[in-house]
Amino acid sequence: MTGLPHSPVPAKLWHTGQAIVDIVMSIEALPPPGGDVIAQSANHEVGGGFNVMAAARRYGMPVIYAGEHGTGPMGSRVREALVKEGIVLAREPNPAGDSGFCIALTDAAGERTFVSHIGVEGQVGAERLGALPVADNDWIYISGYSLAYPGKASALLDWLETLAATCAVVFDPGPLLARIDHRQLARLLPRIAIWSSNASETRTFAGRDELESGIAVIASRLNRSAAVVVRDGPRGCWLHHDGETRAIEGFASQAIDTNGAGDAHTGVMIAALAEGTSLPTACARANAAAAIAVSRRGPATAPDREELENYLEANLAR
Repeated sequence: MTGLPHSPVPAKLWHTGQAIVDIVMSIEALPPPGGDVIAQSANHEVGGGFNVMAAARRYGMPVIYAGEHGTGPMGSRVREALVKEGIVLAREPNPAGDSGFCIALTDAAGERTFVSHIGVEGQVGAERLGALPVADNDWIYISGYSLAYPGKASALLDWLETLAATCAVVFDPGPLLARIDHRQLARLLPRIAIWSSNASETRTFAGRDELESGIAVIASRLNRSAAVVVRDGPRGCWLHHDGETRAIEGFASQAIDTNGAGDAHTGVMIAALAEGTSLPTACARANAAAAIAVSRRGPATAPDREELENYLEANLAR
């Protein structure tokens, strides 16, 4: 793909989003306002931005967490999970407070509902970003959550403007797109190499009911060399690049938990592209990773490289 870094030196992924703790509970259905419900299961998992990082790392890409992490019990859980995955921490714990957490409710249909509390990961200083040793062929992941936090957005965008044009910026707007200041988003759009969103976020941002029309609206606001990837559940994803939009077929899977599936998709796609894989093939691999992820409970359920290769071999041979 034109505009993406290619180098014999392995590219790294710098994740500038938010790694937090997910308090995950399985329920039959959400209660009505003022109601109550008994969870069928409950556990603590590190999630948020961790899911994208874990997916890319399991594929084999070097990953660095450039976000903040706190000094309390949530921060300790975040660091433990990152280190276990082989993800590098760019900085020491922030003594200003603890990391945040999210209550994630997954119903019987596999749909998820989130309630989040923001910790130190919702802010960052320009000097801390400026000290990061980003190489010219590295990849930068930007979350829409980051742009929705007043204590982070401006410093993050200022830093992006100092990086080499050969660094590929991947933007996932997430569900808080409506809360992002349009002036901040306008600063980011020209820098994006890949826009990665789900179908609902795409329709909301573009103001279109018809998905392909919405994709065209987003593409019109990006550089001509940029790609738009839209995740469309079990149908796979849509890829817009070089003026053309095409569907990349998904894989059949029994979904029991959709939490983290989009992150698995994005992480594997980035890691595959960083190796020089073509956009359509990287999207197909990402579709397979998402199909595996939804068949498991938990937020960070992306497969490792060997499992993904075996899955592709078995399913593409049919």
